[in-house]
Amino acid sequence: MNILQVERIVKTFGDYKAVNEVSFEVDNGKVFGLLGPNGAGKTTTIRMINNILIPDTGNINIFGQKLQRNAQNRMGYLPEERGLYKKIKVIEQLIYFGQLKGMTRIKASTQARKWLASLDAAEWENKKIQELSKGMQQKVQFISTILHDPDLLILDEPFSGFDPINTETLKQIILDLKNEGKTIILSTHVMEQVEQLCDDICLINKGRTVLQGSVREIKRSRGRDTILLEYEGADSFLNALRNVRFLNRSNGRVEFRLEKAEEHYKEILQLAMNNVNVLRFELIEPSLHEIFIDTVSKDKGE
Repeated sequence: MNILQVERIVKTFGDYKAVNEVSFEVDNGKVFGLLGPNGAGKTTTIRMINNILIPDTGNINIFGQKLQRNAQNRMGYLPEERGLYKKIKVIEQLIYFGQLKGMTRIKASTQARKWLASLDAAEWENKKIQELSKGMQQKVQFISTILHDPDLLILDEPFSGFDPINTETLKQIILDLKNEGKTIILSTHVMEQVEQLCDDICLINKGRTVLQGSVREIKRSRGRDTILLEYEGADSFLNALRNVRFLNRSNGRVEFRLEKAEEHYKEILQLAMNNVNVLRFELIEPSLHEIFIDTVSKDKGE
């Protein structure tokens, strides 16, 4: 069942067409990745879904009906540009945001304290936003997004400002919300996070949809054309490889793709075994990071 249908929406600003007939559907209870390079039209699309901007043409249906302003009470939106009041205490700010979404003051206060405690932030409730670090402010902003228990969450770069520990905490919360039946639209530039969290994606470039579908099917359709090599020893032997494109190269680990069919896997493996202690040699599917770069690069070429 679709909770959101976006049908050929267009948005122009003067002579600039920011979004050009973008269409996609988001299934209920899934995590959906809305992806693209800077300036692709993602944020403009998100703002239209939130009814902040109105499409020039096209339709947006949400919760089974045409988008209306009252749908915002069932949505939680974490914008890329954070919007907290610097001189107001954390708890008062969260209560205020909850009341804007139709919560009573008592209910908003209870939920705010519950979420602050779950994010190890209970001691912050009487601090002003300006007294908090960027990561702490980000936690408060996230709580304000989920406080009213929305059915649809739209998270634009939600991990920005978080250290690795808090990033993992937020990932788990997103998965827990999904397990509760919530639907999440996630926009991020970190493809590793998309692979870990998203069921489906839509990749936008220059205002147009260039790739969409199930993450699993998109990766499977590209085949196992990437070599993953893990080893112990000096990596100078890699410089002898020809007709390969290195994707990731770090200490003891390298991923690369063959650019000519005559380059044989066995010969590469033999070269590696002659020079280093091979721990792992495997043909794998390309990462979503690589698919993102390939798709956008080819679109620019066209």
